[in-house]
Amino acid sequence: MERTLTLLSFGAEGWGDEIAAGVLVTVSLALATLPLGLAAGFMIALAKQSEERSLRLAANVYTTIFRGLPELLTLFLVFYGVQLGVQRVVALFSPGTSIEINAFVAGMVALGVVFSSYASEVFLSAFRAIPRGQYEGGYAIGLSNWQTMRLVVLPQLVRIALPGLSNLWLILLKDTALVSVIGLSDIIRQAGIAARVTKEAFLFFGIACVLYLVLAIISSIAFGAIERWTGRSEPAR
Repeated sequence: MERTLTLLSFGAEGWGDEIAAGVLVTVSLALATLPLGLAAGFMIALAKQSEERSLRLAANVYTTIFRGLPELLTLFLVFYGVQLGVQRVVALFSPGTSIEINAFVAGMVALGVVFSSYASEVFLSAFRAIPRGQYEGGYAIGLSNWQTMRLVVLPQLVRIALPGLSNLWLILLKDTALVSVIGLSDIIRQAGIAARVTKEAFLFFGIACVLYLVLAIISSIAFGAIERWTGRSEPAR
């Protein structure tokens, strides 16, 4: 027991500092990816219900690709493939210049495109759940398209989409573990290093399990509070 406490302590003898740093990286990556994925998912949902056929086609192709590819493969494509492409383009204009993509940015982009492809379906379902009369009512009282979207549609859209988005957030939180394979020091990577050095794999991967569960519980509590807050404006049935 004393050895366990020593290994988990903060300071030179323990791994508490490294594990805490991994938690910070995991949470930071998830929080940085969330707005990117939500914004892209919302725009894709709008494109999917656009009257322009080319927009609908492009949005459907996007979601088919990134929902069909494994998240790890998408991460490799962004981190290695995009980096190679950028280097070749830069070499055309500035020979000898080397460009490297930051692992955090690569993880954010890769997880963001995957998240957005699933979020678009959640938003699209929410759009379809809002009666057409809501739009017509906004236009009837003189609201513009933007005002109707902001004042009439969006409050209902958020309330309807929130349960689905909360599930996607939990999936995103777990998918951040994938970035350990490209060298980002998240919870899994730090736990793996500690396990190899100390030969205490069960201890440190067990700690990683507990940390992910704690983050999931905190997230569930937060989304539950948000759902109750957004539900206050819902008319009584």
